[in-house]
Amino acid sequence: MADVVIDVVQLRKTFGQHAALRDVTLQVQRGEMVALLGASGSGKSTLLRHLNGLHRADAGSHSQITVLGNVLQQNGRLGPGIRATRAKVAAIFQQFNLVDRLSVMNNVMAGALHRLPLWRGLLGRFPQAELQRAFDALQRVGIEGCAWQRASTLSGGQQQRAAISRALVQGAQIILADEPIASLDPESSRRVMELLAQVNREFGVTVIVSLHQVDYAFAYCPRTVALRAGEVVHDGPTEQLTPQRLRDLYGTQTDELMPRRDEPAPDLQPVPANLLAA
Repeated sequence: MADVVIDVVQLRKTFGQHAALRDVTLQVQRGEMVALLGASGSGKSTLLRHLNGLHRADAGSHSQITVLGNVLQQNGRLGPGIRATRAKVAAIFQQFNLVDRLSVMNNVMAGALHRLPLWRGLLGRFPQAELQRAFDALQRVGIEGCAWQRASTLSGGQQQRAAISRALVQGAQIILADEPIASLDPESSRRVMELLAQVNREFGVTVIVSLHQVDYAFAYCPRTVALRAGEVVHDGPTEQLTPQRLRDLYGTQTDELMPRRDEPAPDLQPVPANLLAA
């Protein structure tokens, strides 16, 4: 029997008079790497925020979200075990969500706070084993040399790699990446997407990554869930999203999803270790 780690049923969300999500239903299996594709305003970020309980579905709706076998929310109400579930789900954001004034190491160590006494986090006195785990995670993404720099001194690509390190330290079973490459140059985008793919392959972590660019979905995600105006309009193999299929689904918005002429398509080959560490 397939191992379903995310089960969304009739998810409905409105903001004022705007319907952001319209009865979205989908399942994600353990170990999948899924692209969440759509133009601006399609509902991608709103959907991801429901999957870790940052948003609640409309009250009185028949919406239900189950994550890792636990009911995260139902009918617009959060489940009783949401804190324990969140500890197993890491979020990576377009804005990096690092504390600029803290060191990279301290930012990465935030991933361990859910399993440490509160006083250790407040005083910054972390066990040596946890510090080693954080350093190993930074080494895996190639920025261990930046461990004690202020986070504000890192480039955008390096900050996003620090966020991936934090997810590794957290021990997350699911990573929700919300437009993680939207603010990055093409080379940094490729490095970040390859790292997410490596975490997916090597650790079996389920990854859902929202994207504007269909070429990155083709390069890294076997399955794509495409949203338009809050509705799922495609859920299946990414290879089925031909240019004609995209035009049929998105019409005039298709150009927003296609690579810019001045931006090369991502390389399908893994990034060499020496390049990741650069």
